[in-house]
Amino acid sequence: MGDENDLKRDVETTGHDFELGQVLAVQSTPEEERKVLRKLDFVLIPLMGFAYFLQFLDKLVLSQATLFNLRQDLNMHGNQYSWTSAIFYFGYLAWSFPSSYVIVRLPIGKYLSVSVFIWGGILMCHAACSSFAGLMVARFFLGVGEAAIAPGFTLITGMFYKREEQPVRQSAWFFGNCIAVLLGGLIAYAIGHINSSAMAHWKFLFLILGATTSAYGLVLFFFLPDSPVKAVFLKENERAIAVQRTLKNKTGVLDNDKFKWSQARDALTDPQTWFLGLNSFTSSLCNGGITTFAAIITAGFGFSDFKSLLLQMPLGGAEIVFLSLTCLATTFIPKSRIIAMILNTMVSVVGLILVWKLNPNNQAGRTVGLTLAVVYAINMPISLSVVTSNVAGFSKKSVVSALVFVSYCVGNMVGPQFFLSSEEPSYPTGMKAAMSGLILSIGFLFALYLYYTYENRRRDRLYGSAETITVGAELQDELSNKTDRQIESFRYIL
Repeated sequence: MGDENDLKRDVETTGHDFELGQVLAVQSTPEEERKVLRKLDFVLIPLMGFAYFLQFLDKLVLSQATLFNLRQDLNMHGNQYSWTSAIFYFGYLAWSFPSSYVIVRLPIGKYLSVSVFIWGGILMCHAACSSFAGLMVARFFLGVGEAAIAPGFTLITGMFYKREEQPVRQSAWFFGNCIAVLLGGLIAYAIGHINSSAMAHWKFLFLILGATTSAYGLVLFFFLPDSPVKAVFLKENERAIAVQRTLKNKTGVLDNDKFKWSQARDALTDPQTWFLGLNSFTSSLCNGGITTFAAIITAGFGFSDFKSLLLQMPLGGAEIVFLSLTCLATTFIPKSRIIAMILNTMVSVVGLILVWKLNPNNQAGRTVGLTLAVVYAINMPISLSVVTSNVAGFSKKSVVSALVFVSYCVGNMVGPQFFLSSEEPSYPTGMKAAMSGLILSIGFLFALYLYYTYENRRRDRLYGSAETITVGAELQDELSNKTDRQIESFRYIL
């Protein structure tokens, strides 16, 4: 009884409005838990997956627009096109840290849905651009609009799913990225064949995709929940089960109404934060260049502009295949998340070598190389699952997520600068920079694996093996305002 009173006092102190008694009293059967999990999967994964589909589609559209004379119509020259990618990620970067604070203070579902609505409107504004300067302004604010989405979805995944369930669910909504790569060229191909002389086809791309994105923001506003206790698609007892399911995560799923600066300091002094951030930066050196210049590189293999759009589809197919294999491996093979990320990165290094070193007349070989070169991108959901599983404390998690995405932005800003206009379309300097980034990424992932292994063994020596504790004790950890470095029973997942 004393424990329950302590817990009630903790609940009142932290301002949570759910009924503690429901969480403590619920005795769910395995079938009831599976039913709740099915509901979560049926609602959350499609909602987040389609939003991420639109986000990556909207990133690809600039590269596709170059095949419809965007650069010529806006009188772009030299390396100006490279800077359109950099300014997008500068906007992303500028809002990442403020967003990590705002996302804790505001209802997360509403905040993300409004962000989607705004970014769709900004994408439509691209069609009004008549100069390089105007395009730069539009790209900056598009980056601001998109900055909250992936970190926000990472936090939602951590709220609703157990640690062992998270890699598959992170990958499931990231699957929208793969579908965007697979279908993006086909969609651009179809829009490019609109029979109209009213405006340039690249403007149609921005208008149609932007309007679709804003409309979807309205859908998210009504259906994307702010927390398990506010999920309108769950019954009252199912919400209690949803909360109880994730208590063993000890990662602060209930601690989402107040930003804690002590957790921010903990994040900045945690080695895992910097290994994750440096991995994100170095792998993004490749991402910024390949994403921005993929259509131009493919056209440089000797294909027509429209065929180059269609040849983006195998890149999405490769991502789908390797994402599926990685999901299976990380789900059924213990301690395989970071190892899988290392292997995926090595595949991409091989692909870049093929693009760089094969004879320019070898269209098939270089196309295969470019297809393999994008496999590293599927590491993103696995990396996010590491954050949601291994970072405790909602405020700390939001800061670590922001730092990972800040590193992602900086890498995407720097990467395209190595793709020199004088070297179009083969970009040998850009290829070498991309490969160097991926090799460094492998090194940081290996260091992270060693750190987690060392820390788990150290805690086992000091505190003994992690023990199964009561629901009340699990809830007390959730409300303790502690981070992963402060909870003695916390062990990192590799």
